[in-house]
Formats: sequence, C-alpha cells, structure tokens
Amino acid sequence: MGLDFSKILVVGVSSRALFNLEEEERIFKEKNVRGFREYQFANEDKLLEKGTAFPLIEALLKLNKHVDAKSPIVEVVIMSKNSPETGLRILKSIEHYGLPFTRWAFSAGEPLAPFIKAFNIDLFLSKDEKDVQKIIDSSSCATALVYDPPEHFTPETDRVKFTFDADAVVFSEESEIIYKTQNIEAFHQHEKEKENVPLNDGPFAALLRKLSDIQDQLPVEKELSPS
Repeated sequence: MGLDFSKILVVGVSSRALFNLEEEERIFKEKNVRGFREYQFANEDKLLEKGTAFPLIEALLKLNKHVDAKSPIVEVVIMSKNSPETGLRILKSIEHYGLPFTRWAFSAGEPLAPFIKAFNIDLFLSKDEKDVQKIIDSSSCATALVYDPPEHFTPETDRVKFTFDADAVVFSEESEIIYKTQNIEAFHQHEKEKENVPLNDGPFAALLRKLSDIQDQLPVEKELSPS
C-alpha cells in the first residue's frame, strides 16, 4: 500500500541548495554541458559539501523519528537538472550523509516545474531564481528562494520553525494591491467593507495547513512551530 501524501509534508529541494555546487555551476556556465559532464565524471567519487538548505532538510527529516516509521510525516525529494549519470555524485553524497531519501528527479536539463505535481511537492526550495519563478508561475506549490546564511551562523537541527508574512503569502494580495495602486484611504475603506469576509488563500496557505496537520502528530516537546 502506497503512502498517503495528503498526510505528509513533501519538500522538493534542488541539488544546488542541498549541496555546495557553486564550482559546478561556474564550470557549467564557462564550459557548457560537455565541460560540466567531464568534470562530474572525473570527480564522481568526490563527496559534495553540505549546502545552504542542508541543515533545514536534516532537521525536517529528524521529525520522522518521533512518529511511526511506517507513516512518515516528512519526505524530501532531491530535484536536479543533472542527467542520472552525471548525478551519481549527488546520490553518493546523499548516501554518505545518511539522508533517507526515497525519491529523486533528474531532468537532464529540462525544467523542474513539471515534476512538482507528479511528486506531490508542497514546498520547493532552490537557489536558482529563474527556477523558483517558473514554479511560481506554473503551479500552486509554495516555493522559496534559498539564500546563503550570515557568516558564523549556527543552524538548529533539532527543532524546526517557519515564519510567514501574512499579506500576499498566507493570504491573498487583494488588499495589498489596493494599497499599492490606490491610496491608504481606499485600503481602509476596502478593509472596512470586507471586515466580515475571510481573506482568500495566498500561495503558502496550503503549506501552512500541512504544517499544522503534521504538528498535531508530534510530541509537544518536539513540535513543529509555524508562526
């Protein structure tokens, strides 16, 4: 019997966000696909260093230790534009770090957006602004651009916290659009007229509900705390 993904937080993470692939990115831009492929094959057994999103992914996967092993509450899918053969370093690095991934997508240069629905992704993380924008434009998946952390930042990997902006993120941007395109008086008038009408969902509303659902399955001392 397959997993019920409606009860699982499925996070898609790009290989460049999970691992440090900045050198590979430079080689790809300078030497194109052929040079990149040659570099990957020559360094096939060289493990990749942890990237910006690694601590978050590690912390999310640790939440599964507090529930029934047969019914995980978090799954992570590695997503890469590499071809399967040039992605061997990624798979070897995943195994080395003990990340319990069961699914991955190697698109061989094709856009990643079509894989979002197929893999039931709730949240996609990437360092590529173009990929993030394409997924925002083509799907209802919550999507975030991953930035490098401040110097000397020490991530917490035993607890996970999400912080959301309300306007245009959790809720729709209808009120914000009025504020930006008209004036503050029009904004206040709109809010007064609609004070008893619930705001429509924003792009992260479904993700917030999913986080709330899995939070209910965790012990209090290890709760996931979206705020």
